Amino acid sequence: MFLDHVTLHVEAGHGGPGAVSFRREKSIEMGGPDGGDGGVGGSVLLRATRTLNTLNPFRNVREFSAGKGAAGEGCLRKGKAGVDVLLEVPLGTVIRDAASGELLAELLNHGQEVCVARGGRGGLGNNHFKSSTNRAPRKAQPGEDGEIRDLELELKLIADVGLVGFPNAGKSTLVSRVSAARPKIADYPFTTLEPQLGVVSLGDFGGDELETFVIADIPGLIEGAADGAGLGIQFLRHVERTRMLLHLVDLSDPVQEPEEAVRVIEGELQAFSPVLAAKPRWLVANKLDALQDEERRARFEALCRARGQEPLFISGVTGEGIRPLVFKLGGALAEMPRE
Repeated sequence: MFLDHVTLHVEAGHGGPGAVSFRREKSIEMGGPDGGDGGVGGSVLLRATRTLNTLNPFRNVREFSAGKGAAGEGCLRKGKAGVDVLLEVPLGTVIRDAASGELLAELLNHGQEVCVARGGRGGLGNNHFKSSTNRAPRKAQPGEDGEIRDLELELKLIADVGLVGFPNAGKSTLVSRVSAARPKIADYPFTTLEPQLGVVSLGDFGGDELETFVIADIPGLIEGAADGAGLGIQFLRHVERTRMLLHLVDLSDPVQEPEEAVRVIEGELQAFSPVLAAKPRWLVANKLDALQDEERRARFEALCRARGQEPLFISGVTGEGIRPLVFKLGGALAEMPRE
């Protein structure tokens, strides 16, 4: 099961108390205070890693506590710091304070870290409290409490190209054709129940092996998805960071006309996010191998030209049109700035 939203409870460690101690040596009378400071409490940190694609590691464990700082000791020895807790999350994780909704961080790069709960400071030992009028203080500070908070983690996958379209439009087949990803493929709606990422290498199609881009297969939309119909819009957050969208239209569908298929998906994108709806979006007619009515092809061409776009036709099954599409995407992405 794909987990992309979770709430965690984190507690940083309590700081260790300072020590009340006095120097005791045979040759030194009234050695004075030498109590060391307590150790700082452990903190809770989150680190982004490219080795994870979901928040599934937090499915069963959602409470984390860092270690307490050790107490200070005599001879000005400082207590040992508490052990930090380091939690790894996927690239694209958004972290908010669950109580206030405050945005704490967005982890977009491999190795990027953020401290979400800081450990308490250790208390001062009695060495800090000596003075000309109090040469033998018996006072030391207790350690401070560590931060405690509830975190809301939301994953937004990072991809260059996001695929949108009706269920059974052939999105999963296209991803399996252009990348090493192997999403489930079957001849019925809602085969894909969770987003899938694939890395497309132009070298596999005769181009530069160093040129790659990431494509995301998003579970299909239907009319009314913004109101919760079908799978709803729960996965549309995963195309918010994409640089462009490919809108796949099933050219072989004898029931739904191309114009209607485009209108419905555009409406659902607009209802979810006007920013998402404004992203560059190419219409791509799929299932060319199963086309039986040439009139549908002509209508799709007219629809594209009315939008100032070159008509694009592919067959995910036979591979027809796939190679030119990959190179067109690579060229377009090379000219687009990264967010």
